[in-house]
Amino acid sequence: MSPRKSEALARRCPICGRPRMETFKPFCSKQCADIDLARWLSGRYAIPAQESDETDSGPEGGTNDAT
Repeated sequence: MSPRKSEALARRCPICGRPRMETFKPFCSKQCADIDLARWLSGRYAIPAQESDETDSGPEGGTNDAT
């Protein structure tokens, strides 16, 4: 893919694919920005988290003896 084509694709609205507007960056309109916000608020989008194992002894992996 040419650099110019990839640059043009990067400037598209992530919701509908239309060219984005600077006013609503990275979206093309307030409607697409609101759709994205609603998806975050409803829990449709989520940032994956790695659950920690509760058997860990401490941040370094050693024991936490105060002796």
